[in-house]
Amino acid sequence: MSTSLTICQLYPQHLNMYGDWGNTLVLKRRAEAMGVNVTIIDHDLGSPADLSTADLIVGGGGQDSGQLQVHDDLLSQASTLRNLAEDGVPMLMVCGMYQLFGQSFEASSGEVLPGIGIFDAVSTNGKDRLIGNIAVETEDFGTIYGYENHVGRTTLRSGTVPLGKTSKGCGNNGEDGTEGARNHHVFGTYLHGSLLPKNPKFADYLIDTALTRTNKDWEPVVVEDEELIELTENARRVAAGRPR
Repeated sequence: MSTSLTICQLYPQHLNMYGDWGNTLVLKRRAEAMGVNVTIIDHDLGSPADLSTADLIVGGGGQDSGQLQVHDDLLSQASTLRNLAEDGVPMLMVCGMYQLFGQSFEASSGEVLPGIGIFDAVSTNGKDRLIGNIAVETEDFGTIYGYENHVGRTTLRSGTVPLGKTSKGCGNNGEDGTEGARNHHVFGTYLHGSLLPKNPKFADYLIDTALTRTNKDWEPVVVEDEELIELTENARRVAAGRPR
């Protein structure tokens, strides 16, 4: 019996400014290298998807205008997304979607938008843009590399677990050394680049978590595609050597 994986992209037409769709492509390619049949579905304005069918959910970043456009629809999906998070569905939310998965987000206009509350975090509007290559030390994935470009400042409330601690770059707010957030198997981060091509261990964790949840017989598979291994190793090597 073949193993299948359904990946849902949230608002790819509105929140994909920095190539975050590349995360979906990496998840698809690596899962297929593990022998998994992959289906990609999009949930966007005017073309809703049944989120309950998703095994893994990803979302990207964009301008405030994109966040404002999707905000009402996201709130309508809040209960479903919270239930899926509590049920163990892995999710990766980058930048704009990371902010909206928190308690609130302050747009550049000063308008404060309520988030869906999966992360106990608040995002405010900063004066300066935080831009540059970033490295984050994590317990589960080692050093992860990316590129940050955000005005928002995210503060994690007490008890909220960060994705990791910055060893290079600014992270959530440029002050407390944290980057991203984690709740259940839901991850938020400011790392673009896109993130997963340079961090295959993180990608494989998301895949394995999704498949373990839906298939009790699933055993993690080591990717043996030599071309894929070489590409990811080169990506990490280049990312590690980039100046801030």
